[in-house]
Amino acid sequence: MSDDVTPVAELGYEEARDELAEVVRMLEQGGLDLDESLGLWERGEALAKRCEEHLAGARQRIEKALGEAE
Repeated sequence: MSDDVTPVAELGYEEARDELAEVVRMLEQGGLDLDESLGLWERGEALAKRCEEHLAGARQRIEKALGEAE
């Protein structure tokens, strides 16, 4: 991962999901030192949280739309 990564808060769902998959792949591959692994783990946690935020927002929009349709 490069030093010029996009802040997690600026990522859309697909971007966060794809980067999270890459982080998992890198962690599973191994061969990283402890600091690199911890940095990736922390980024992965933030990415997972961002995905959850996007999904929660989508769920609220759907529930609102369904409520208005009734």
